[in-house]
Amino acid sequence: MNLRHLEHLLAVAETGSFSRAAEQQHLTQSALSRSIQSLEEDLGARLIERTGKRNELTPLGQAVAARARRMVFEAAELRRSAELLKLGDLGVIRVGLGSGPGVMLMTPFLAYMALKHPNVQVSVSPGATELQLIQLRQRTLDALVIDVRRIEPAPDLLIENLTEMQTAFVCRSGHPLLQAGRPVSFDEMLNFPIASTPLSVEVARLLVDLFGPRANPLQAVSLRCDDIASLIEAVKASNAIYFGIRAAARAHIESGELEELVSAPTLTIGARFAFVTLLGRTEAPSMSLFRQFVAERLRD
Repeated sequence: MNLRHLEHLLAVAETGSFSRAAEQQHLTQSALSRSIQSLEEDLGARLIERTGKRNELTPLGQAVAARARRMVFEAAELRRSAELLKLGDLGVIRVGLGSGPGVMLMTPFLAYMALKHPNVQVSVSPGATELQLIQLRQRTLDALVIDVRRIEPAPDLLIENLTEMQTAFVCRSGHPLLQAGRPVSFDEMLNFPIASTPLSVEVARLLVDLFGPRANPLQAVSLRCDDIASLIEAVKASNAIYFGIRAAARAHIESGELEELVSAPTLTIGARFAFVTLLGRTEAPSMSLFRQFVAERLRD
C-alpha cells in the first residue's frame, strides 16, 4: 500500500467513474485499475463494487476512504510545510474574495503588496462563493473572505467571523425618489430597477420580514452581479437603486454623485463577513499580512 493507491481510491470515490478518475489523476484507465486492485490485494477485500457503469464503495471501501482522506491531507500538509521552510521567505498569498470584500479589499491590497512586499507572489480571485469553496478544497486557494450567510458550516472548514457592515439603498443624486424629501417604501423603490449581488436565503428572509413579500430578491432584484463596482456604475448612469454594503458606495456618496435612500421602515440588515480556511491547513507566513490588512480595511 502507498499514498498514491489511496489517492486513486479517493478519485474513484469522488467521481464514481474509473475513466473520469483516471483523467483526473493523469493515468490510463488500466493503470488506475491496477492501482486499485493492488490496494484491494493488500487489504484482502474488495473496496469498490463494479456494477456495469456504476462504481460504488463497499462498506470497507467507505471506511478506508474516510481514513485515506485524512492521510492524504496530512501528507500534503507535510509537503507544504517543507516547501515553506525551504523557501525561507513569506511564501505566497492565494485568496478568494466575495463581492463585498472584493470591492473593499482587492485593489487596495494589490497596491499595498506591490509597494510594501514586492517579492511576495499574490493571487486574488473574485467570483461566486460556490466556486471559491471548491477551489479552497482543491487547495488552489488558501483562504476566503466571504459573506458568512452564503456558506454552510462543514467539518472541513474553519470559519472565523470578522465583522458586520452596514447595508443601504443608494441611488444617483437627482433620483426621482429623493424629491419626496421623506423615507420611501419598498413598493415605491420597485418602480425602478433594484441592483444587488446574489443574496443568501437568510438575507432574503430578512428582507421579506422587513418589507413584505414583494421584497423577495428572486423577484425584486432586476440587476444581479457579483461585481459591486459594476452595479454602482450602473446606478450612477440610471435610475436603478443599489442594495448592498454602504461602504462600497461611500466615496461616490461623499463626492455627491450618489445619495443614500432612506427607507420606511428603516433598513436594519447588516452584511456579515468571515475568514474561511481549511481546518488543519498549514498557513504560509505571508497570510499574516493579509489577515492584518483585512482587519484594518474591512469595516464601515
